[in-house]
Amino acid sequence: MQFLHPEFFYALPALLIPILIHLFQLRRFKVQAFTNVALLQKIRFQTRKSSQLKKWLILLIRLLLIASIITAFTQPFLSNQSAQKNTSETVIYLDNSFSMQAIGSKGSLLNRAVQDVITGFDATEKIGVFTNSQSYKSTSLKDLKTELLSLKYSQNQLDLNTVILKGTSLFSDSKTSSKTLIIVSDFQQQEDETLSVVDTSIRVILVPLKPINTANSYIESVALEPSLNANYSLNVSGKTNRTTDDPISVTLYQDQTVIGKSILEKSKGYKTTFVLPNTLEFAGKLSIEDTQITYDDTFYFNIPKAEKIGVLAIHENKNSTYLKKLYAGEEFIFQSQNYKTLDYSQIKSQNLIVLNGLTEISLVLKNSLETFMENGGVVVMIPSKNGDLKSYNQFLALQTKHRLKPLQTQEKRITNIAFKHPILKDVFEEQVTNFQYPKVQYYYPLTTSTNSVLSFEDQQPFLIQFKALFLFTAAVEPEASNFVNSPLIVPTFYNIGKSSLKTPPLNYWIGAENKFDIKINLQKDRILKLANKTRQFIPFQTNFNNKVSITTKDHPKEPGHFSILKDTDTLTLVSYNYNRNESQLNYANLAKIKGVSIENSLDTTLKNIKIEANVTWLWKWFVIFALILLAFEMLILKYFK
Repeated sequence: MQFLHPEFFYALPALLIPILIHLFQLRRFKVQAFTNVALLQKIRFQTRKSSQLKKWLILLIRLLLIASIITAFTQPFLSNQSAQKNTSETVIYLDNSFSMQAIGSKGSLLNRAVQDVITGFDATEKIGVFTNSQSYKSTSLKDLKTELLSLKYSQNQLDLNTVILKGTSLFSDSKTSSKTLIIVSDFQQQEDETLSVVDTSIRVILVPLKPINTANSYIESVALEPSLNANYSLNVSGKTNRTTDDPISVTLYQDQTVIGKSILEKSKGYKTTFVLPNTLEFAGKLSIEDTQITYDDTFYFNIPKAEKIGVLAIHENKNSTYLKKLYAGEEFIFQSQNYKTLDYSQIKSQNLIVLNGLTEISLVLKNSLETFMENGGVVVMIPSKNGDLKSYNQFLALQTKHRLKPLQTQEKRITNIAFKHPILKDVFEEQVTNFQYPKVQYYYPLTTSTNSVLSFEDQQPFLIQFKALFLFTAAVEPEASNFVNSPLIVPTFYNIGKSSLKTPPLNYWIGAENKFDIKINLQKDRILKLANKTRQFIPFQTNFNNKVSITTKDHPKEPGHFSILKDTDTLTLVSYNYNRNESQLNYANLAKIKGVSIENSLDTTLKNIKIEANVTWLWKWFVIFALILLAFEMLILKYFK
C-alpha cells in the first residue's frame, strides 16, 4: 500500500488524546468503609469490572477511529497498472493563440505547457492533442514531441464550446474507458456564451495560465489623408493597457530603411502623424518595442498606385454638367455621350454607367448593360418625367423582381438616410436630425423599400440599391428636384463611383474575408497570384472584362507585403496584418462555468490523472470504517452498562 499524502501521518500523535482521557478516568479513589453490607460489596466488584471493560473498549474504538481518519487523509492506494493501463484516455487542448506568448513564471505560457505535456507522459503512451490549427488523435508522445516543440502561434482562437466539441471527437467509442479532456489556455475574454451540455462520461478540466505581467501595447490602425504641399499625412493610432503614462516609441520603415520616428503619448490619445511624400507607391511598416506580446508590435501598410475609375454618363436631352463636376477628381475618367450617338463598344471598358434621364431603355442598351453588370460593372439609373415605364421595369427585371408604379406628381421631402448603408456609413460622424432635407416634385412609387439608401418621409425609396443597380425613383435635374444643391449629392455619387472599383485599402486583416479589384483586361486562361519573398499562392478571383475581383480569407497566414503578380510582373501591392482581438489581454471569469473542474497547474493535473489511472484507491474504505467505529461507540455508550 502507498500513500499520496504521507505527510498527514504527522497527525498520529493525536492518538495520545483519548489515552490521556482514559488514564484520567482510571485514577484511584480513597475507600471509605460502611456498615456490613455484603450484597452491595459483591455488586460493587461486578460494576467495577464491567466499567473497566467498557472504558477499554471505548479507548480502543477511539484510537482506531482517529487512526482511520488520519489514514484516509493520506489517500492510500494500491498499484494496479496491469488492470488500468488501457482503460484511461486523455485529450489535451493547447491554446496556441498569440496571447499565449505572454511570459509566465517559467517562460512563455505556451512553451511551459508544452514542456509539462512532454514530461507528464511516457514516450510510448498514446494521448490526443489538438490546438487551434492542428489535431492529433491517439498518438504516442514519441511521435508528437517534434510537433509540439515546433508548435507555432496562431491568430485563430477557438471558443470553449468548440474546444469541448472538438476534444470529444478525439476520444474512442469505448464505453468502459475513463475519458479526461484537459483544456490549457489563458482563457481570453470572448463574447458571453452559454456552455453547451457536457457529456457526463467525459471529465473536463480547465487549466488557466496567467502571465506575470498583463501590460501590453500595440499599433491599432493607420489612416491616410491629404496634407500640405501635396504630401500625405499618415495618422497612427496605438493602444495600451499599461497603468503608467510612459510614451510608446514608434518607428516608420520603408523596406529596411528608417523613414522617421515618433512617440505615442497618453495626453494625445496614443496618436501621432508622419508626413509622407506623394509618391506612386509606398510599402511601409510601423514598429514599436514591447516585451510582453510581440505579434501586434508591427503594422504593415501600403499606399497603392491609384487606379482611375471609368465613368460614362448616357443622356438624352438632359444636362450632365453636375455629373461632370462630381466626377472631376483624379480618381475618375469621366465621359458623357448622347443616347442617340452612343458608342456601345465603350461600355465594357467602364466601371460605372449613369443613365441620366433616358425616356426609354432600348433592348440593345438593356442587353449591353446586362453583360456589363454581370462582369462587375455598376449602373445608376435616373428616370425621366416622361419615361417609358414598361422599358424601365424590363431593365429592373435584370436585378430585381420589384417594379416601378406610374408617376405620382406630389412634392415629397427626402428625410430618411440609411447611415449604415455601405454608401453612406463613413460619411457622417453622427446621425443627423436637423438636416435641411431636399425635396422632389414627382416620383415613381416602388413596390419595396428594402436596402434603401435615401427615402421620403413616408418610407418610400428615393435611392435604392438592387445588387449592381442603383435606382433613383425621381429625376434630379433642377426643375424636378433640389437634390443637386443638397450636400447629400456629393458623397452619394462619389461613393457609388468608388464602390464600382474596390481598390485595396492601406491594409487587410488576416483571417477576414477581403475583397478588392484590380483594373486589368486579363485573358480568360490567365490568373493573378499573390506572393512575398518566401511563398506565393493563387487567391480566389473572378475575371471580368476590365477588372479582376480578388477575394482572400484563409491565405495569407502571415503578415507582410504581398505583390499581385501577372506572370512575373508586379501590378500592385497589398498588405496584411494579424487582427488585434487578443491584444487587450482580458481574461474570462471561469468561476461562472458549470460542469467542469478548475486546476492551477498542468504538471500537477497530469500527475494526478496518471495516479488515478493506475491505482485502486483505499481512502473510501477507511472513511467507512471510521463511520462504523463511531456507530459502535455510540451503541456502547448507550447500551453497555
